[in-house]
Amino acid sequence: MSPAIAIAAILATAVAAAHSYLGERYILIRLFRRQDLPHLFGSDAFTKQTLRFAWHLTSVTWIGIAAALWALDRGSVGGAMRAISVTFFVCGAVSLVASRGRHLSWIAFLGIAASAWIGAPP
Repeated sequence: MSPAIAIAAILATAVAAAHSYLGERYILIRLFRRQDLPHLFGSDAFTKQTLRFAWHLTSVTWIGIAAALWALDRGSVGGAMRAISVTFFVCGAVSLVASRGRHLSWIAFLGIAASAWIGAPP
């Protein structure tokens, strides 16, 4: 394994963890105290939930990229595509559950996940 790729994958994972933790603690919590957030579906709850899952999906994506880098460095294009597929599956599942199906991104995310998984070489 290339030391540079290993460092990139480890740093991407560390940045993802820091992004989720620090963003939740210092940005989202403060943002959600505001009284002027848009009210969708009758309250600001959907807005807050969407902001929260979108924030953390960024971190999930970075971890997926780290896994894909790791697989590509080991010569596994199929492994990289499966890492991408799993990343989109997690994003779709989180979007579906967190929004109770109201944020329609889950449809695209799960479609991408299925297509990437099916199209991945062995």
